[in-house]
Amino acid sequence: MSSNKQSATTLWQRIKRNMRYCINGVWNDTKGEWPVKALKIINLSVRTFMDRDLQLRAGALTYNTVLAIIPALAMIFAIARGFGFQNLMQSELFRYFPAQRQALESALAYVDNYLAQASQGVFIGIGLIFLLWTLISLMSNVEDTFNYLWHVNIKRSLRHKFTDYTTLFLLLPILMVCSAGISIFMSDAVQVMFADNALSPMMHRLLAFMPIVISWIIFTAAYYFVPNTKVRFLGALFAGVLCGTFFEVVQWLFVSGQVYVSKYNAIYGSFAFLPLLLIWLQLSWLIALSGVVLSYSWQNYDSYAHRDKVNGISQTYANNVAVAVLALAAKKFKLHDSPLTRAELMREYDIPGLLADRTLERLVNAGLLITVVGREADGGSYNPAFDPDEMTVNKATNDLADTGYAHFIPKADSRFAALLDRVAAMRDNQQNTSSDIPLLDLL
Repeated sequence: MSSNKQSATTLWQRIKRNMRYCINGVWNDTKGEWPVKALKIINLSVRTFMDRDLQLRAGALTYNTVLAIIPALAMIFAIARGFGFQNLMQSELFRYFPAQRQALESALAYVDNYLAQASQGVFIGIGLIFLLWTLISLMSNVEDTFNYLWHVNIKRSLRHKFTDYTTLFLLLPILMVCSAGISIFMSDAVQVMFADNALSPMMHRLLAFMPIVISWIIFTAAYYFVPNTKVRFLGALFAGVLCGTFFEVVQWLFVSGQVYVSKYNAIYGSFAFLPLLLIWLQLSWLIALSGVVLSYSWQNYDSYAHRDKVNGISQTYANNVAVAVLALAAKKFKLHDSPLTRAELMREYDIPGLLADRTLERLVNAGLLITVVGREADGGSYNPAFDPDEMTVNKATNDLADTGYAHFIPKADSRFAALLDRVAAMRDNQQNTSSDIPLLDLL
């Protein structure tokens, strides 16, 4: 009995030790084996998922998506009508959502009314502005969310957003229509070529697998191109394949659920489709944002080395590192070299990415460094905020110490005014050791 209890205690201690390693200890492990790397990626992904409010972000994007559904369908059906595929796309929607034919007919009626205004000239004015605003607003929020999860503070200019998003919205419906046409052509070609062939079932299975491949491509492209920073393709591909597969599974469950929801139409009518649609959109955006977190973790898990030590760094050492980084940026600028980058600090000086981010942010907030606009690659580029010849160690140290909020406690500021003035004067004369006084003499 005693041995069993001791074995259970030993097992529990081993479990707790492994949990501590998985949660915190792995960041101090310098081994390069894949299990350690995978554990760091999973650890960072879970931390980011919990810390960056993905549920709230997914809910906001769901609202933007619902707002943009009718304008998006209007643009898609307008281009599909030009290609002669309008009836095909409408029948595909009815086939995809058989239990919600009434709701889809209502939505398509709104789309037809939306497009009818085009022939009357109203669409060119207010209607076109609303259409572009809803679609650009959706894409802008998607980009902002991706940048937020990537810790990117530099946004694309308004001109680039307008041109890029407009081009995307014009090309996307064309690609969707062409994709539908290609799928029909390939399906007909397979039936003709393999009508009496044993390979016909295999070819049909391959064609049935194409939507998953398309999802992989779309998710990978989004993770690679949307964030306003340099993303490694391998990380975007891994996240795209994984999240694209999950998305297809959720989509299959959503489509399959239409059959079971049909019996609620007698109670809720066409509104039975709305809650399920919102749940599907929420889950879809949650999957998409999880892929962003995963691609970020794949690329930046090394940046969080010595996480606990960086979080508990002393103020003196943090200031010394900041002054050294500032001196490096000033020297590169003086020699007309390329601006200092976050990636250079990590690669050449082995500074953990978390410490590099905090140091650069402190220097920018202190007015000692500025971000170089248009050089967002490698985590951002930085130059001195003013003439490097005017920079001194004492000025940099004092500016770093003075960065942040101060004098926001009126009663304490008034009671300790004389004391604070003496401490400030002593800090200005810190090289003069004779000015030091016992701490009790301050009061």
